[in-house]
Amino acid sequence: MSYTKAERVLPEELIRMIQEYADGICLYIPRKKNSRRKWGENTDTLSEIAKRNNMICEDHQNGMSIEMLAEKYFLSEKSIQRIIYRKN
Repeated sequence: MSYTKAERVLPEELIRMIQEYADGICLYIPRKKNSRRKWGENTDTLSEIAKRNNMICEDHQNGMSIEMLAEKYFLSEKSIQRIIYRKN
């Protein structure tokens, strides 16, 4: 997350009003509820995880054990089980 100077986006009068409550501190202003983004929406992370999970399921269907999959994909056995059972 990057910072934007208040002077660039807020009117001077509003800045003075905010200073009455939060003078000199960093203040986070959350997004409006209708403009929030879901996790991974701005990157390829979700699609990469989906590809990996599909590969895990294929490997399992081809006979790889949960222990072997955990070692191959650097995940816990419990995570591998969750992925496999979710896909079925």
